[in-house]
Amino acid sequence: MSMLARSAARSVARSAPRGSRTVVVDASATDYVAKRNAVKAHAQDTTNLWRRISFFVCVPGTLVTLAWVRNAEAEHAEHQEHLKHENGGELPEIPGYDYMNRRVKPFPWGMNSLFFNPHVNKDMAN
Repeated sequence: MSMLARSAARSVARSAPRGSRTVVVDASATDYVAKRNAVKAHAQDTTNLWRRISFFVCVPGTLVTLAWVRNAEAEHAEHQEHLKHENGGELPEIPGYDYMNRRVKPFPWGMNSLFFNPHVNKDMAN
């Protein structure tokens, strides 16, 4: 029975005029090409937008931030040198307040933190 239905469907499809099917295929093909070109144009516009944002916003912003941080660090270094000059070439001792640098037990690598810098941090091993 299904064989009969299948052959009937094929004969109906073959008897349909061919011109009507090609017009639909051509319309969808041009529609597909138009959509693809629209997507490409949108991608190009978006790429250009982000390129401009990178060059005209991010790069100047980074340079301004770089200048600000450089000036802040220069002021800090000048202040540190001033403190050293006032105290005979050494930085003054950091007050040993009870609430600062409390260690109940040492870290696995010792009393100092993992990022210990002897020029900046207090040595907790002493």
